[in-house]
Formats: sequence, structure tokens, C-alpha cells
Amino acid sequence: MIQAFKQIKRDINAVFDRDPAARSFAEVLLTYPGIHALILHRLSHFLWRKNWRFLARWIAAFSRFMTGIEIHPAAQIGRCFFIDHGMGVVIGETAVIGDNVTLYHGVTLGGTTWNSGKRHPTLEDGVVVGAGAKILGPFTVGRGAKVGSNAVVVKPVEAGVTVVGTSARVITPSTAETTQTRDYADSIGFQAYGAMPDAADPVVEGFQTLLAHMQEQDRQIETLKDALCRLDPKFCRGEASSLGQDDLPDFAQDE
Repeated sequence: MIQAFKQIKRDINAVFDRDPAARSFAEVLLTYPGIHALILHRLSHFLWRKNWRFLARWIAAFSRFMTGIEIHPAAQIGRCFFIDHGMGVVIGETAVIGDNVTLYHGVTLGGTTWNSGKRHPTLEDGVVVGAGAKILGPFTVGRGAKVGSNAVVVKPVEAGVTVVGTSARVITPSTAETTQTRDYADSIGFQAYGAMPDAADPVVEGFQTLLAHMQEQDRQIETLKDALCRLDPKFCRGEASSLGQDDLPDFAQDE
């Protein structure tokens, strides 16, 4: 029991470290839904480990009803975890969250397969996940990494980097070697959240479209240049800057 109170105190102190709007211990304890959800989760997780599964799920369902935050009782959460605002947060069964992690509202730590075993992400110590971000799959987000708001992450994230976009791309590079992506394929073709590890980046697609258009224009310009050179060799030698109407052949007469 004493350990439980110490844990609650650490969780509340984490709120003061990361939320300047927090004014008092009583205010945080009584009015912060993230704290309520975390306290209830720690209770439901204890019951889950004791194989009191139905009671654990009932407490988790009650917590969701009261706070708008859904945390599966089996999810493993470290110390000083902070959910800011919290509404719409979903944390799946096999998710693992380290110490000093921060989630904002609308975050999903989801799975992308119906297979048993590890299905949800692991967030190492110090990770910050922005509002509306979706982290989908059984991979690791490295220590101190940041996930931008509304990003969709379907591949491992190296420690200390910042990722943004859909699918998320690194904007703060890391010196560590790139980790191997995991196998997301499902034997029955199911893809939860409609997210795939090889989903195209719309920004990259946009640049590729522009480059393809430029290449096609260059090809057409070269074709026109060759045609003009055949009409007037002076054009190729740079002796004629333009062709007049009289320089063009009379196609009607040729017919």
C-alpha cells in the first residue's frame, strides 16, 4: 500500500514537471483525468497479473467511461507517466511504456495484426507523443524520441530523433544504425487502422510527380529543338533566335 501511494505521488509530481497549468497537489489529484486513468490502470494491472481478469477489465471499462482514456489492463506502464488532457487516448494490450513518457490527447498505441503475441509498440524512456499521433505495430520508439502531432508511425524510431507526417518521416537525423523493420503481414490479409509499413509518404510522392513532369517537359523541349534544327540549321548554330512565318514550310502545298 505504501508503495502504491509513493507511485501516485511520483505520477503527480510528473504533472508539475510537464504542465505549467498545474497549481496544487489536490487540483491534480482531483481534476486531471490522466491521473485518474493512470491510478485506475495501476489497480487493474495489479488485478490482471493476479489473474482476476474480469474485474481488471471492468475497472478499465469504468476508467474509460469516466476519463475518455482506454488502457488495457495488461499494458505495462513505467514511472512518471503523464497523459495531458487525455481524451481519446488508446493504449493496447501488449504496449510497453517506459519511464517519464508523455502522451497528449488522441494518441493511439495500436496493433496491426490479429495474431497473438506482441502486437503493440514499445515506448522507451522519455518519449513524447504529440496530439492525435498513431503508433501502430510491434516495434520500438527509442529513448527520448519525439512523435509529432497527427503523425502515423508504422516503423521503428531511433533514439533521440523527431518524426512527423503520414507515414512519419525523420526530420531530426540520428547517428545510430537504422533498425530492421518488423514483419507486419497478416496471414489473412487483415491490416488494422488501414496502415501499412510501406505506406507512401505523400510529400515524397508529390516531389516524384513534379520530377516526372519536369523530365517529360525536358523530353518534349528536346523533340521541339530537333524539329526546329531540321527546319533551319541556323537555329542549332545559334544564328537564328526565332523562326518567322515565312520560314515555315507550306504543308498544304506538300499535300
